[in-house]
Amino acid sequence: MAFKAGKLTYRLQFSVRTAPVDDGYGNVVSGEWTPQFDARCHIMFLKGSESVLASRLEARSPVIIGLRNSANARRVTHEWRATDLNTGIVYEIKEQPRPSDDRSHFEMLAMSGVAA
Repeated sequence: MAFKAGKLTYRLQFSVRTAPVDDGYGNVVSGEWTPQFDARCHIMFLKGSESVLASRLEARSPVIIGLRNSANARRVTHEWRATDLNTGIVYEIKEQPRPSDDRSHFEMLAMSGVAA
């Protein structure tokens, strides 16, 4: 599904976690989230199915994020996250981004309200 410019109403910051580090006591600690780029995006909130309703009861919200095809967008993987710069809501990306039918955008399943 292609998104017109008027639908790209959300400003998201895409981040990737740095490599895990040793804390000096033999434990491995997760790296910090490092911002990579900001982009205008479309967010489509999923609704209707039983699994979506169950997620919402657990304060999680599944969405489809639409992002214009670019060099930065092609770097995004399921290990990244996106943060809404207006509200601070964090979306964990749950799948590899897929190109839209006309290849002008990427679409990816993401979920807010999950543990980072």
